[in-house]
Amino acid sequence: MADLQYDERVAIARLHALLELLPTALDKELAPAGLTSFEFTLLEALHEADGHRLRLSALASRTNATLARLSRVVTGLERKKLVARMPCAEDGRATNAVLTDEGETAYEESRPLYADAVRRMILDGLDDDGVDQLASLSYAILAKLDPDRRLAVTVSGAAACAADPVPDGACAADPAPAEECAADPAPVAERV
Repeated sequence: MADLQYDERVAIARLHALLELLPTALDKELAPAGLTSFEFTLLEALHEADGHRLRLSALASRTNATLARLSRVVTGLERKKLVARMPCAEDGRATNAVLTDEGETAYEESRPLYADAVRRMILDGLDDDGVDQLASLSYAILAKLDPDRRLAVTVSGAAACAADPVPDGACAADPAPAEECAADPAPVAERV
């Protein structure tokens, strides 16, 4: 197999730099709220979930994290009283993460900081085509890194509908299966 060409090496070097610098830069912007960017993402996933709760495995998928990393972060958020762990009423083997009132307040107060940082550091200077290209390129890479489509950003089809009924035997905190939703038929990759 041939070595990488110059333009390929430049593209990968830029991607490495982006992956290295972006989380730290977002963490710095969210520091006044006492959150990291990953903690914000976790609070956002719980905020958007039905009943502000998700099974830990579903939360790991939605935040693109391993269960081990998610568990460590949830423990830290529990100490801050932003998240609570609760058993799933429908499945005693499962544990849900639940957004507390303090967690909802922290999320709402940090949203403007996060939005401003993302706009300033990433989206400013990109037109609609640039945003679409960023989403498409990111998805193309992610789809290869997550061929089993475990992560929410690589699930094919439409996102689960909050109004969809919970299947028998499933925990109410589990996300519904990815299938067409009449209210929002766009694929997840187009909305992330």
